[in-house]
Amino acid sequence: MSPRDPGQGADGDPAASSGAPFRLPPGSGPNAPVFAEPWQAQVFALAVALNERGLFSWSEWAAELSAHLARPGAAEDGGDYYRHWLAALEALLAKKGVAEPGSIDAVSAAWQRAAHATPHGQPIRLENDPER
Repeated sequence: MSPRDPGQGADGDPAASSGAPFRLPPGSGPNAPVFAEPWQAQVFALAVALNERGLFSWSEWAAELSAHLARPGAAEDGGDYYRHWLAALEALLAKKGVAEPGSIDAVSAAWQRAAHATPHGQPIRLENDPER
């Protein structure tokens, strides 16, 4: 038997440490799509890839995500679940010194400008940002 991770509840469940019940996003179930929008799949994949590269452990991830889900103002129905994934990922990037919030915001804004400047049907590239 391995020692319990300090970020986990008594039963080994990371969500149990916050005291908040875990809720899946609305409309979830065995036949429902896992992701309602492409960005949700992308942030999920990014978190998995960064974990696989050793940037953070699943215990660190679970603790950070749980903290975001437990904050006041979180949707009772879990409709903002993947927004919490994004916020938790951004927070871990800052804590690990990989990307500060200001640089994340700058790249996000550049990406939005590039998307608006890219002709329909063409790949979006940061080089298309008119402010670059």
